[in-house]
Parts: sequence; structure tokens; C-alpha cells
Amino acid sequence: MSTLSRLESGGRKPTLELLLRLARAHDIPVDELLTKPPTSDPRVRPEQITRHGRTMLPLTRRPGGVQAYKIIIAPGQRQHELQIHEGYEWMYVLNGQLRLLLGELDIIMRPGEVAEFDTRTPHWFGSADQHPVELLVLFGPQGERLHVRARPRTTTPP
Repeated sequence: MSTLSRLESGGRKPTLELLLRLARAHDIPVDELLTKPPTSDPRVRPEQITRHGRTMLPLTRRPGGVQAYKIIIAPGQRQHELQIHEGYEWMYVLNGQLRLLLGELDIIMRPGEVAEFDTRTPHWFGSADQHPVELLVLFGPQGERLHVRARPRTTTPP
């Protein structure tokens, strides 16, 4: 077992004799030990959800924790029914103009702008004009606060 452990950690280089013994022990051809496995396709192929003029593409696959979505909102939704729910939301506008109603605020966001808020604050968002808007959204269902830094913090000596 220590031989395998050292091989796996790079602490030992395999000899032809060792490779032959390993191949026999595992009943596989030696060339399987010498070649890399084929690279699998890393792309996430989300199933889009379309509801109320919004197309949501999930970008994460694991349940719970922070969820990531790309959302495309069609223009024309004029009802502004504010909603509240548990969680914390972060959004980044990719294209178009986003109208965000948050409590007493009425904000127009443009590409490159970011907002984050506690979803227990009454809120609504949609297209601000007659064009679709695309955004990335991170949502923490248990109220995890998301932190974004544009550059690393620098520490100054005391």
C-alpha cells in the first residue's frame, strides 16, 4: 500500500516491472495505466425556466447554499408587485437597463452596475425600457451576505 501511496503523491516513479504487476493485479492492459482518461465536457447544460416574461438559466447545480442564475427579462412588464422573502440577493447587469424597486427606492441600473440587498426588504425588478435586460443573480436562501471586492485589500503596517 505504501508503494501505491507514493506513486499517487509523486514520491515514487513507476518502473516497467511495477506497471506490469499493477496491470495484472487490476486485470487491465498496461496502456490504460500510461494514458490519460479522456477529458469530459465541463459545460453545464441548464434547463431554462421561462415564467412571466423572465427566462432563468441556473448556473449552479447543487441544492442549498448560494444559487447563481442568468436572467433575461423581456420588456413590457408594468405591474410592480413588490415581494419579500427570506434570503439575500446580488445582481450584476450585463446588458440593457434594469429597474429595481427596493423599499422606497426606484433605481435604474445600467451594464456593469451591481446591487445587493436583503430580500426581506420589499422589492421588484424588471426592464426599465422597451428592451430586454440581462443580468447575473446570486441568491442566498438562508440570507448569506455576498461580498464583492474589486481589488484586494492592502494592509498598512501599524
